[in-house]
Amino acid sequence: MPELKELNALSSRFRGFYPVVIDVETAGFNAQTDALLEIAAVTLKMDDNGWLQKDESLHFHINPFEGALLQPEALAFNCIDPHNPLRGAVSEYDALHAIFKQVRKGIKDQECNRAIMVAHNATFDHNFMMAAAGRAGLKRNPFHPFVTFDTAALSGLVVGQTVLAKACKAAGISFDSTQAHSALYDTEQTAELFCELVNRWKRLGGWPLPLADDENDGAGQHQTED
Repeated sequence: MPELKELNALSSRFRGFYPVVIDVETAGFNAQTDALLEIAAVTLKMDDNGWLQKDESLHFHINPFEGALLQPEALAFNCIDPHNPLRGAVSEYDALHAIFKQVRKGIKDQECNRAIMVAHNATFDHNFMMAAAGRAGLKRNPFHPFVTFDTAALSGLVVGQTVLAKACKAAGISFDSTQAHSALYDTEQTAELFCELVNRWKRLGGWPLPLADDENDGAGQHQTED
């Protein structure tokens, strides 16, 4: 039987995956042609009792890559001026290199095998991050190439809401709509939401899992075999 310390380790909770919450702000919906303008990442950790919590945050404003499209509707929605020198923007390479370096350190420290993106409507954020990593020529991408944890889907199951603001409020987490569509704020709130969903499942008795039949002295074994 696994020891309590092992069951409460982050590496045991998600099959060796190291969850990292990501949010991006962009100049459109096409990850191949539209600019990535902002990205934030929040790493997670387990306390000694197995409760998931936020760990460290990284946030970058990003200069549009050469030839990137800037869709006016997207810029009006997120209120980002890509040409504002006060943004302190960096290249896609610099932003992702720093995030990937921090994530690889977390994977090693937490004895995990690979990072997995946690995001709200995760396919969108995953596509933009992967496209930017490809353009930047970053070879040591620590994230799984296609598997994600989508808090929109998880929230729909647990609290009956799929919009981030409504899901947070349904989960008892404050959400300031005036700060929404900032990558850092949305990432912080998504991290709070994901932690609450995972911890709620634990509070309800869904984790740790009960012993499998073959570990429980043979009791309740299946009557048929494949």
